Amino acid sequence: MSVKIRLKRVGKRSQANYRIVVIDESSSRQGREIEIVGTHNPHAQEKLPSILKMDRIDYWLTKGAIPTDTIRHLIKKNKTQKNIRKS
Repeated sequence: MSVKIRLKRVGKRSQANYRIVVIDESSSRQGREIEIVGTHNPHAQEKLPSILKMDRIDYWLTKGAIPTDTIRHLIKKNKTQKNIRKS
């Protein structure tokens, strides 16, 4: 069983929000997820429109989960934002 970390669309037709989920690779986009590890709102006016549970994401990455390109970008962006806020 191969596992991926990817987006799952929720919300209204013109106001999409996404959940970042750990899901079996063969499941459909709206399929049953293993775990919800964050959210992403592309319409947010804030600096950080994503909320990620980095401890759970790191756990799944060590177990062999493969993030999609979009998720990889969100993780990288979230880590740099945290470094900026700590300074």
